[in-house]
Amino acid sequence: MSELWKHFAFGFSALLPLVNPLGSALVLLGLVGLEPAGVYRSLAQKIAINTVLFLAVVELVGSYVLEFFGISLQIVQLAGGFAVAAIGWSLLNQSDADSAMETASAQMGKSAIHSNIEAKAFYPLTFPITAGPGCIVVMLTLSAHASEKSLSEDILAHLGLMLSIIVLSVLVYVCYANAPRITKSVSTATAHGIQRVIAFILLCIGVQIAWNGLEALIKPLIDHHA
Repeated sequence: MSELWKHFAFGFSALLPLVNPLGSALVLLGLVGLEPAGVYRSLAQKIAINTVLFLAVVELVGSYVLEFFGISLQIVQLAGGFAVAAIGWSLLNQSDADSAMETASAQMGKSAIHSNIEAKAFYPLTFPITAGPGCIVVMLTLSAHASEKSLSEDILAHLGLMLSIIVLSVLVYVCYANAPRITKSVSTATAHGIQRVIAFILLCIGVQIAWNGLEALIKPLIDHHA
């Protein structure tokens, strides 16, 4: 069961700063505006379900896509690890002004999606606002990382990733359904502080994944010359 919980921790820690339920709830509030609580609950439910389905499809078919293009797991680990680390680095160094500008830009698009908002529960509210391109990179990388062991360990690893997706989607539902309340109780400074800590964890995870791929690539060369 250690594989299950290890990959659950990997998946949850890597996806959390990218999905960023608290920050995304602020964007959602700016897009939807002042609506009854029932509207937010309905939207939150649809977006959470869409997030599970979207990330689950990426996780399940990711390895087959790599096989189709002839890309090895080690290369995906190396490149994906660098990509994840780069995302963590950019989040870690993102200024508060940049974050505020993104939220303001999202608020400017309010009039464009306010009508028939529930019809847009998948695009753009699920993708790319909730689960963007960064989540796709992370899921492909973690899926490849989980597919390099024995069959039983592979199954547990993928179950761990699926569990992380489900738990994260529950957080998305809770934050989105209570978006108006959360924005009143959490200060901007606190939200940015939490984001910085999680971004550093994401950076470390990316470096670890890249190192695992690099180690797998250079080990045969070292053994060959030994």
